[in-house]
Amino acid sequence: MFSKFMTRGLMASAMLLSAVAAATAQDCTPKIAESELIEPGKLVMSTNPTLPPLQYVDSKGDLKGMRITLGNEIAKRLCLEPEYVRIEFSAMIPGLQSGRWDLINTGIFYAEERAELMQMIPYENQAISISVAPDNHKEFKTKEDLDGMTIGVEIGGFEESKTRVLDEKLKDEGLDGLDIRTFDNFAMAYQALRAGQLEGVVSIDAVAEEYDKRGDFNVAISGLYPASVAVAMKSPALADAVAKTLDEMKADGSLSALFEEYGLPMVEGDYTVHGPNR
Repeated sequence: MFSKFMTRGLMASAMLLSAVAAATAQDCTPKIAESELIEPGKLVMSTNPTLPPLQYVDSKGDLKGMRITLGNEIAKRLCLEPEYVRIEFSAMIPGLQSGRWDLINTGIFYAEERAELMQMIPYENQAISISVAPDNHKEFKTKEDLDGMTIGVEIGGFEESKTRVLDEKLKDEGLDGLDIRTFDNFAMAYQALRAGQLEGVVSIDAVAEEYDKRGDFNVAISGLYPASVAVAMKSPALADAVAKTLDEMKADGSLSALFEEYGLPMVEGDYTVHGPNR
């Protein structure tokens, strides 16, 4: 459950975003040509809502979280209606390429090889953590303390690739390595940890910290393999418009307010688009 401080902060952030949006609502002609969108007048975004507090489904079944708020605000400023497709991460990139959605809004980690396939805008800095059960009282200080553990991770993402890098590193040191189990999403991995089927789960720092605050799981090690996360698009024109919108939000203070309330680090500098022929 969020603290009172967090709740007040989120309300203040939301009020700032709403005030800025209201100022631009008087002249709200879509800023993107219909030919650049999946559906005219809509910004269709894919998300994997299993990462509280960034993107999740609340008790009423509604999408919530920092990235959902951010996506809604981007859509408003582009004079488009936000629409979300809830989908597993492994389907995100193929779905974008085949025209099922306009934008991946799930905090996809930036990588040069990914930017060869689509338009990417890094906007947030993250790293990965290992969560363990509350009754695990082992002291974790280094990566080597993870040796021999059965670890769960979402399939197909940065977290899985880095978990396998860690596994190889441990084996290169003459250790046993990790027993890696993959899951369709983070929620399923955490459920397996709760059921005692795993000894740890790999996720991103913000998610692991949230579960730690709730008392659900403990953070064993954090800050591994820091990298930027991004929004991703197929359309260069849409990517340019989103980058301009993020720059505007940074300039008016609404973006930093949103990040500060969630305790997340923004990338430095402007929001540059990385992609084919850029």
